[in-house]
Amino acid sequence: MRKPKLRELGEAIKAIVKGPYTIKFPKAEAKVPPNYRGRIVFNIEGCVGCGACVEVCPAKARAIFDDREQKIRKVIHYQEKCIYCGQCVRYCITQEGIKHTPDFELSSLTKDGYENYIEKELVLCELCGEIVGCKDHLLWLYKKVGESAYQNPNLFLTYQREIGLAKEKGIRPLAYRSGHLRVLCPDCRRRVYLQEVWGY
Repeated sequence: MRKPKLRELGEAIKAIVKGPYTIKFPKAEAKVPPNYRGRIVFNIEGCVGCGACVEVCPAKARAIFDDREQKIRKVIHYQEKCIYCGQCVRYCITQEGIKHTPDFELSSLTKDGYENYIEKELVLCELCGEIVGCKDHLLWLYKKVGESAYQNPNLFLTYQREIGLAKEKGIRPLAYRSGHLRVLCPDCRRRVYLQEVWGY
């Protein structure tokens, strides 16, 4: 019978003195490093619903569903498809919309609490009803560009409506050159600019 190696004997003695190297998982909680890429969760205040995370996801584990009637955008994260590469977290435009958690115990017998999505209010074109973007996204852009936001009617009108300085339906159509002071999609804005009479 072969005698155990000295290294193995040393490991056995060390385990008796310091305790076993492994933990009693799942009874004992496992410690993960601070940059561990576990379950991905949305931050409802930090996410603006821009959809950048959907565009960069290589596993197609994210999707966007827009409901024009209810004016709601739903951004969904499918955890069963996710490869936890971290691209969505890295390219989040606000850097606060989504994050990794240290939670890695994702197995479950039911789907309770498994859905991971966020809903944001949509802003629609006042003429054709096309989607302009999420309200939170436009407000974030307004704060990001500062005074330059007044070069874009969609940005400053959304902000002024948020703080109660502008009406929801914009200026009456009878006002002179009022068409450009509306929340419009790019096609309608181009059409309005071409049709307006610039001069007195």
